[in-house]
Amino acid sequence: MKGMRNFIAISNIILFLPIITYAQNDEALPIYKNPAAPIEDRVNDLLGRMTTEEKIEQLSGGQLSIAGLTGLATLNAGYDTPDNERLGIPGLKFADGPRGVRFGKSTCFAVSASRAASWDRKLEENVGNAMGVETLAKARNCLLAPSINVVRHPGYGRAQETYGEDPFLLGEMGAAFINGAQKNVMADAKHYAANNIENTRQIVNVVIDERTLREVYLPHFKKAVQDAKVASVMSAYNRVNGLYCSENEHLLKDILKDEWGFDGFVVSDWFAFKIRPLRALEAGLDVEMPFALSYGLPLEIAEAIHRIPMESLDESVKRILRQKFRFGLFDIKRKVDADIHKSEEHKKLAYLSSLEGITLLKNNNNVLPLNRNTIKTIAVVGKYANTARLGDGGSSAVTPEYTVSPYEGIKNRAGNGVQVLLSEGGDAAAVASKADVTVVIAALTPQDEGEFLFISGGDRANLRLHEEDEQLIEAACKSSKKCVVVMEAGSAIIVEPWIDKADGIVMAWYPGQEGGNAIADVLFGNYNPSGKLPVTFGKSEDQYPPQLRNSLRATYGYYHGYRYIDKNNLEPRYEFGYGLSYTTFDYSNMRIDKLSAAKNDTINVSFDLTNSGEVDGNEVVQLYVGFESSKIDRSVKELKGFEKVAVAPGETKRVTIPIKVEDLAYYNVDKKAWEVENITYSVYIGASSKDIRLKGEFSVN
Repeated sequence: MKGMRNFIAISNIILFLPIITYAQNDEALPIYKNPAAPIEDRVNDLLGRMTTEEKIEQLSGGQLSIAGLTGLATLNAGYDTPDNERLGIPGLKFADGPRGVRFGKSTCFAVSASRAASWDRKLEENVGNAMGVETLAKARNCLLAPSINVVRHPGYGRAQETYGEDPFLLGEMGAAFINGAQKNVMADAKHYAANNIENTRQIVNVVIDERTLREVYLPHFKKAVQDAKVASVMSAYNRVNGLYCSENEHLLKDILKDEWGFDGFVVSDWFAFKIRPLRALEAGLDVEMPFALSYGLPLEIAEAIHRIPMESLDESVKRILRQKFRFGLFDIKRKVDADIHKSEEHKKLAYLSSLEGITLLKNNNNVLPLNRNTIKTIAVVGKYANTARLGDGGSSAVTPEYTVSPYEGIKNRAGNGVQVLLSEGGDAAAVASKADVTVVIAALTPQDEGEFLFISGGDRANLRLHEEDEQLIEAACKSSKKCVVVMEAGSAIIVEPWIDKADGIVMAWYPGQEGGNAIADVLFGNYNPSGKLPVTFGKSEDQYPPQLRNSLRATYGYYHGYRYIDKNNLEPRYEFGYGLSYTTFDYSNMRIDKLSAAKNDTINVSFDLTNSGEVDGNEVVQLYVGFESSKIDRSVKELKGFEKVAVAPGETKRVTIPIKVEDLAYYNVDKKAWEVENITYSVYIGASSKDIRLKGEFSVN
């Protein structure tokens, strides 16, 4: 009998062993830890295991401390939300961008304004990928880039960090960057929205009508969300129509999350002091950075007195967890060489990021490219001739392993038969008189423009060069046989006081660690310049809307940039999309494949592009659409497509640019909906917004 009982007991153990084993495995490997499980299942499983305090902890950086404040003041700062050790939830680890990773030493690429001047989506995707890899190499998981704010006025202090004045160009370049970066880490599109003034960024109230907001200041964010699937969005400091962006329900919930379907998380800009915790949480702010000031203890108190909106709290936590799962933070990490920024691949990419954006503005009597066979002496003059100007000193600052100044680059490329003289001081005119050609380096500084840091940066006081640089240009050009001015700045420069003195003008932007070599290769013709302006260079500040740099209340109108120029029939010095080449291009044989289109159609516009010169060249061809038949107030024309095309001498290439009919819609405020008019639209193909080579039309039914 005893033997029988033992047999039954053993049989029961064997019978129920699979159940016991399953229960043990289930406890050891919950759904949220299973990489094969659907992401939403993992999110919901983990959310159900979290306490309210653990949920609140997901919403903020760490506790305020002296060490944390000290870290913020350095160029090597990282910003983290806490890890949850009990459940094994990794924190968010942010790193600044967008010209490189602001954490330790990193590759310093040309600023975004320069890369926008390349109009090269693939290049920008490669830059985004490289920054993403370097972010990963530094054990960070979210790159705070790209910045995609409109350059409403070229005096905007952070114009260098973004892609220019046009929403379409901003959207295309921003999406390309995100596509590259998110092969590795989360990207963060910033600063949402209408963040276009730096001096009063913390408090300014931007007053803007709904149509202007939708058509001018939001399309590029929509593309980042819907096309590039950006992981996170940073809310801006400023107010929009009275409400701070971090607690603006219309921006964060109505448009971003509900209308556009954004399923990632919204992070505040750093120290957005005006956050009211419960209002911000309900409005759609998911993460407060860099410290738990408004969201930490205040939310815990609200929970203790049963005032916390649990539905909003859970929604925010789910958004954060969703991206942590999506980008593999819980799973096996990819190993990346910590010194990847030293690689030849990243050095070359830094060089290309500078090279392709350099824009040739003036070239009288073909002073450029410089001929080594006829030039024996070159003078390189200017206060920053032998200094690499990298750009802003704020959150976009990068510490590279090395830099190349303009003088060093010219000396590197000049060859043994050419003497290169240098003057950084008052003897520039005398040095210039000894040279066959003088290159004047005129640069702005972090004190002139950049992120507003009280002691530096902010919006530019004017759009001219420093007075000492203008005087230097006058003196050097008078003393030298030939004179070329190279400008380094983040946006448009008014060149009227000295334009007639210079034989050549080159816009180099802030060209990154390899900038000197890139500048030299353009000057010597080792590379045929292909940059085109992403911002309008006016003849005076009267050709722009008011700057409003110190305003507490700023009304944004519908028009700025080339649209403002067109609407007011103005002639700028150098228009949007302008840039010279060492060769010439002919446009011909335009064809529109649908002369009558439906509202869900895509229209293809094709034409022949011929290099009619003698050297290889890259031409940025631009497509604009006009609305002459519109019954409402609309721009004369708007950019709706572009391609960068490499063409050999004598070669003809057939170029096709698509137009989505839905991209022609305007926002009907009365209907609260986008509407495509049933009208005839003009198509303009050109080398710039003013240099139109081909024209056609089609209608929408």
